[in-house]
Amino acid sequence: MAHAIVIHETGGPEVMKWEEVEVGEPGEGQVKLRQSAAGLNYIDVYFRTGTYPSESLPFTPGMEGAGEVVAVGEGVTHLKPGDRVAYAGAVGSYAEERIAPADRMVKLPDAIDDKTGAAMMLKGMTASYLLQRTYKVGPDTTFLFHAAAGGVGLIVCQWARHLGATMIGTVGSGEKADLAKSYGCTHTINYNSEDFVERVKEITGGKGCDVVYDSIGKDTFPASLDCLRKFGLWATFGQASGPLPDLNLGLLAQKGSLYVTRPTLFTHIAERADLEDISGALFDVVKSGAIKIPVNQTYPLSEAAQAHRDLEGRKTTGSTVLLT
Repeated sequence: MAHAIVIHETGGPEVMKWEEVEVGEPGEGQVKLRQSAAGLNYIDVYFRTGTYPSESLPFTPGMEGAGEVVAVGEGVTHLKPGDRVAYAGAVGSYAEERIAPADRMVKLPDAIDDKTGAAMMLKGMTASYLLQRTYKVGPDTTFLFHAAAGGVGLIVCQWARHLGATMIGTVGSGEKADLAKSYGCTHTINYNSEDFVERVKEITGGKGCDVVYDSIGKDTFPASLDCLRKFGLWATFGQASGPLPDLNLGLLAQKGSLYVTRPTLFTHIAERADLEDISGALFDVVKSGAIKIPVNQTYPLSEAAQAHRDLEGRKTTGSTVLLT
């Protein structure tokens, strides 16, 4: 027996219960993990509230984690007991032990500890595909990134600096502006005291950005579109402030023949080869020192409800890890 966070009904943070659960043994294509850490992500809130429906109730939330393989099921050849692994995309990480699909696990390099591994997989691979696949960011790129002091944002700040790109980041306070700049964000805009559309126009000399990365949703629409140059790309990859209204495609024509995409990490890493490519690119920049993963908050796994309250209250910066 082991402990896990279990949700019996969707709702507020209080619906997450710390319970004893039966773990069992891995079946074909599965591994059994003893987890040391689980990452906290906004997608966990979406599943907890029912914004994203879970496959069944009750369920254990959490999309990323790290730990040690303790047993492997039939047909698993790339992992063995004792291997250190990390993953993103296999629901159920808020647990001391768990059964997980082996093909979602990637081996952690010796240079990266478990806490960092748990903090970086979902956010880091999101940064990886956004900057390398959704739009190929380079030295000539100017882009706007909302929530620049968040978990994905602080990784993107460093990656943008590494690539030589110009990054404009929105933040909610002076402290978060200082934090984003210290991680490499070129320009910051405090959306509580400044009009981010007007500031983007000032910063870009009226030209606008090549791409806007938007995980906020309702509160930044349609203003994000007004920050783009002609033929620019709006990449909407989350909805922290609430769902977007239906988009009238005519708006894209009016605002400069714009492009829009709604990517997800899980599409990008659905194939094993892509998972290895995207995670490998992340491991390389972390091992080189070009990117440091800021784990700015830790909580005991049993206190996941408080971690959710703080995340939703915008009291967190960088990454948050739940420790077993």
